[in-house]
Amino acid sequence: MPRRHDPERRRRIIDAAIRVVGAKGLAGLSHRTVAAEADVPLGSTTYHFATLDELMTAALRQAGEGFAKAVAARGRLAGAGADLPAELAGLLGEWLAGDRTGVELEYELYLAALRRPALRPVAAEWADDTAALLARHTDPLTARALVALMDGICLQVLLTGVPYDEEYARQALSRLMPDPDR
Repeated sequence: MPRRHDPERRRRIIDAAIRVVGAKGLAGLSHRTVAAEADVPLGSTTYHFATLDELMTAALRQAGEGFAKAVAARGRLAGAGADLPAELAGLLGEWLAGDRTGVELEYELYLAALRRPALRPVAAEWADDTAALLARHTDPLTARALVALMDGICLQVLLTGVPYDEEYARQALSRLMPDPDR
């Protein structure tokens, strides 16, 4: 029987890995569980991703695209003269108000880099890419500080269950911005 060409199989496997982590956590992730979720032969998962770290790296990269898309969709961040703290606080509010499971999943994969060094470069991409976008509005050091604060605010909301407070986030982000009158 001729081999069926399936150009979307790799993407389906990554999508399945994200669903498995979302449902069972990282402990439930294996080539076997992903193959079952993707409805592909086990050999397909190991063909595309020789190790679980490779699969987790691809899943983290794809999951991280969610925040990047939210930033890109927020057109006012691209323009000059934007009220950066207000825009970022609004963006965080929209992101956290969306699919909470997806946000939690992104952070679960992001924090997996603590124990899996292979994931660290991909986890750093998110911070670096976001800081590069924000550096268009401020200096690079402030941009990195804004990213760190946004990360901390998101983690606090996710871990404590306290509702997101957009005004608090705006004020906190404002404190990091250089004073133009100095």
